[in-house]
Order: sequence, then C-alpha cells, then structure tokens
Amino acid sequence: MISGLVQILLFQSIGELASKFFLPTLPGPVIGLVLLVGWLVFRKGINTELAMVADGFSQYLGLLFVPAAVGVVLFLPQLKANAYAILFALIGSVVLTIGSSALIARLLSERTKAHDE
Repeated sequence: MISGLVQILLFQSIGELASKFFLPTLPGPVIGLVLLVGWLVFRKGINTELAMVADGFSQYLGLLFVPAAVGVVLFLPQLKANAYAILFALIGSVVLTIGSSALIARLLSERTKAHDE
C-alpha cells in the first residue's frame, strides 16, 4: 500500500516540478496524472498496491470537493453579478462539447465502416 502511495506522490511531484519550470500554465497535479497514465500504459497494467490506493481515494472523492465548494461560496457576490455570463458560458460549452463529440463519433464511425468494407 505504501508503494502505491509513493508512486502517486512521486508522479505528482514530477508534475509539480514540470509545472514550475517548463509548463507554468498547466497545474502540476494534472501533468503528474498524465505522466502516471502514460507510465501505466507503457507498463501495460497497474500493480496491486497502486490499485488499492486508488480504490481508497475514490471512496472519499466527494470530500475533495468540499474546499472547492467553500471557495465558490466566498465568491458568491461576484457569481451573482456575472450570473448571465456564467450561464451563457456553461450552456455554450455544453452545446459545443456535445456537438463536437457527435461530429467526431460520426467521422470515426464512417472511417471504421470504410475500413471494414
């Protein structure tokens, strides 16, 4: 179990260093997660210790959103003042995401059909 936790913390630390020195616009944990996924793909599997730690974290994932929710409450006046802009951005991003996903799925399915024939 300690080995799995060390792996997660190691990749997060590498991500933080990469964010600090090379990619300051990306958060370190995101870079670390991408590197960890790349490492697992390279190794073609996940070891038992890492799976145990990941399962343990996922059980309490909801608690990790509590600080973010508190932060949102602190900015409630600004959110109220910009409610229409936020609502428009949310609806627009959802529509664009669904539309682009449908377009990509259609293109990929046509390519697969053409390849099968």
